[in-house]
Amino acid sequence: MWVANLNPSRSAEAGKIRPVLIIQGDWLSEAQSRTVVVLPLTTGVRPETEPLRVRIRSRDGLREDSHVLVEQPRTLDRARIGDGPLTELSADEIRQVEQSLLAVLGIFRES
Repeated sequence: MWVANLNPSRSAEAGKIRPVLIIQGDWLSEAQSRTVVVLPLTTGVRPETEPLRVRIRSRDGLREDSHVLVEQPRTLDRARIGDGPLTELSADEIRQVEQSLLAVLGIFRES
């Protein structure tokens, strides 16, 4: 989890300088890709999107309890990425993000 500058944003897009969860594969980073795929975090909760979002408790460099905006994946230029890493997700948090992201993408797995 890192800090990124999401400005400028449009309409309902997450903006501001805020924590983001990097979700792209390590092989892209190792290939020196100039972009990075992220999920923004928010401290605000909207009841209609709460089932998709994953709560991350404050710890390490993450100062406030936050929710991963799984429904807003975004590709950023690496120049937009700032301080970090703030913290790492637990195995359970990673699993929850993965399940929510698959639902957002319309990819469903049988348990």
